[in-house]
Amino acid sequence: MARKAGMIHVVADNVRVFGQLASELLPDVEIVHFLDSGLPAMSAPPLRPEVVERLRTYASFARRSGADAVLLTCTAFGRLVDEVSGAVDCPVLSVLEIMVDEALRQRGRIGIIGSHPGTVAGMERLLREQAAREGNVIAIESRLCAGAFDAMRRGDLAAHDRVVLVTLRELVEKVDVVVAPQPSMEAALLQFEGDPKNVPVLTSPRLSVERLKQTLNSLC
Repeated sequence: MARKAGMIHVVADNVRVFGQLASELLPDVEIVHFLDSGLPAMSAPPLRPEVVERLRTYASFARRSGADAVLLTCTAFGRLVDEVSGAVDCPVLSVLEIMVDEALRQRGRIGIIGSHPGTVAGMERLLREQAAREGNVIAIESRLCAGAFDAMRRGDLAAHDRVVLVTLRELVEKVDVVVAPQPSMEAALLQFEGDPKNVPVLTSPRLSVERLKQTLNSLC
């Protein structure tokens, strides 16, 4: 019987991005996608219980569809795994938390770039919390690509990409590595060139699908 994995998205294009990566990295795994494009507008703290409940419902649907693991590609709500995983009896992974792990493996000053304020704040908070638990002190420089998320939602990808690239060019001058947790920004970030410092820019889709593959393999 073919293995299955569930993916829960809040940006429509992430279905394509993660689907293509899954075809490349997980050719023997059937992916069950769930999309709720209304969730990014619910990032205010009072709405978090409703967001979590909806994500738990999608995770339950994925598991009932036969998924052996679930990947949350939404990054606007901070740490989610602990709250969502209680709804299912299979591993639940989160892009944001995967990127926190990856960022803490890096050396030097960490830059965070995002187009949604919830993602930027959540990533920085999780990084500091995890570093403190490990007894480490880290330096972080965060940048919000103001207006980029709204441009993407209205379909103006050119404006989105311009804002992202301008912000990135400024950020790489101040850091040793840039972490970009939002999958929706990867296409813009891949256009970046001309950095004389050659600061690495870590994007989340491939790293997250690779972690999903490791998780599925560990279940065999």
